Amino acid sequence: MRPAAALSTPEIMIGTIAPMLAGLRHVAVGASSPIPGSAALLARALSGGRLRVSLLGSEQHNPFTDGGRELFDCAAQGRVDAFFLSGGQIDGAGNINLVSLGDYKSPKVRFPGNFGSSYLYHLIPRVILFREEHSPRTLVSKVDFVSAAGSSPEGEFRPGGPHALVTGLCAFAYDRRRGAFQLASVHPGVSPADVRAATGFDYSTPTDVPVTAALPADELALLRTRVAAEIAETYPAFAKAQWGV
Repeated sequence: MRPAAALSTPEIMIGTIAPMLAGLRHVAVGASSPIPGSAALLARALSGGRLRVSLLGSEQHNPFTDGGRELFDCAAQGRVDAFFLSGGQIDGAGNINLVSLGDYKSPKVRFPGNFGSSYLYHLIPRVILFREEHSPRTLVSKVDFVSAAGSSPEGEFRPGGPHALVTGLCAFAYDRRRGAFQLASVHPGVSPADVRAATGFDYSTPTDVPVTAALPADELALLRTRVAAEIAETYPAFAKAQWGV
């Protein structure tokens, strides 16, 4: 197990995301999401089990028997409070690209596709974007293809949308009124200048930028024991690399 002082980047991201889920009823986590999945399970443990977590791909932490279709039904009924999305590209308007890079008809790179991301992005009130890599390559001024839009035209009914963006360097808060990000905190050892140099889109910065709060010792211990064992059922390689589970 890693010494308490030596937090990994995923652990910092997990500790940043988990408080964003406090007080919610139901959090759903999609595929290929071990960092948000760990954050959701940590938030559930801290809630005393009051938070319901639906972790797709899990047999132990997923009540759905029909995969994505039941998740979509729950979202349409307003019964999912938070979800997580990532992408090959994310821009400053909260748009994400899960389709391709370059010209759509002759792409340089083809991604797996957006599945239900655009649908869930419109319906779920608190969508937290995440991307461990923080570089101008991934956080761009404008995505090459909008597979899920961060905002909708005025007058269009849209209960859902982006809440925050958490990366390996920092956390951004999303202002839906402006349709843009603001730097919320920088992770330990990172400066606002580091974030600016690594970000391809523009964003606002407050006069004083706080350092991302570290998990309290008891919550970190909970993450590295109980939560690590729980997430290992779905993401064994991640749990082994992070915590030796």
